[in-house]
Amino acid sequence: MFKSVEWKDGSVRILNQTKLPREIIYVDCKDVETVAHAIRSLFVRGAPAIGIAAAFGIALSGENSTATSCLLFQSEIEKVALLLSQTRPTAVNLFLAITRMKETLKAHAEEPILNLKKILLAEANAILNEDIAANCAIGKLGASFIASGDGVLTYCNTGALATGGYGTALGVIRLAHEEGKKISVFVPETRPILQGARLTMWELLQERIPATLITDNMVGLMMRLGKIQCCFVGADRIAANGDVANKIGTYTMAILAREHGIPFYVAAPTSTIDFNTASGDQIPIEERAHSEVTHVSGVAFAPDGIAVSNPAFDITPAEYIRAIITEKGIFKPGEILQ
Repeated sequence: MFKSVEWKDGSVRILNQTKLPREIIYVDCKDVETVAHAIRSLFVRGAPAIGIAAAFGIALSGENSTATSCLLFQSEIEKVALLLSQTRPTAVNLFLAITRMKETLKAHAEEPILNLKKILLAEANAILNEDIAANCAIGKLGASFIASGDGVLTYCNTGALATGGYGTALGVIRLAHEEGKKISVFVPETRPILQGARLTMWELLQERIPATLITDNMVGLMMRLGKIQCCFVGADRIAANGDVANKIGTYTMAILAREHGIPFYVAAPTSTIDFNTASGDQIPIEERAHSEVTHVSGVAFAPDGIAVSNPAFDITPAEYIRAIITEKGIFKPGEILQ
């Protein structure tokens, strides 16, 4: 299986997802600035994968450090952590990974610098491996909601590309397929930068899972025609009350699913739950470049000089979500704090 981000030969190797599906290009990041650029520019994307990339970015900075004292070494890591924290504001996994790396460094502050470098790299690898294990557990739990013959809607990209490996919502679908269930997957293109069309369809093709690409505005019709029996999406941040921030358009699909009596599930690791954010109203929503809306593959199709809005995420209220599937169990949104 391809890897979206990994440590390789002293560098952070990232699969440049902006080039998929036409080109498979890996970027070997040799400094933390390149890692930050890769996160900001969507070379690596998906909440878990962003967190993993940031953890490896901190480990890379440690490896590259020429600090002669532990105090100076820690100061360098603090600056790196700040740089990485400013790349993308919505996905909570980014901040959780950065905090974990800083706390690991603090817990071993008395160690020699050489040991600190090894400890940071080991912690980043632990974050990666824990995410893969969590995804596999999510897949096993979530697949029980899919019956043979179901049409399954998924949105954006939540597979191995968006995680350490295997995937969250797409991991549920992958596991159901591996169990021998005859399913068909419906994948909205996911405007404005087409993660569904470019990435999810590419992953499903690799796995030979039957899938149909549709435009985002076809979802209601597919539901009305009875082609979709369940919906699985991921999350970039889950508030304490069960509200979910996910790719823009998720809220619309949740409303459509509720209108048609179709269960709408969120699959995400517990690291995506932000217990310090009371509700979706407090989740910061990233506003991205207007060119993502006015251009496709660098080609402009809208008039110059127009007003554009490009929020990358929206909030789906807890009331629209049947259940949240995590590696630690399945919960109704209102049960998160229980």
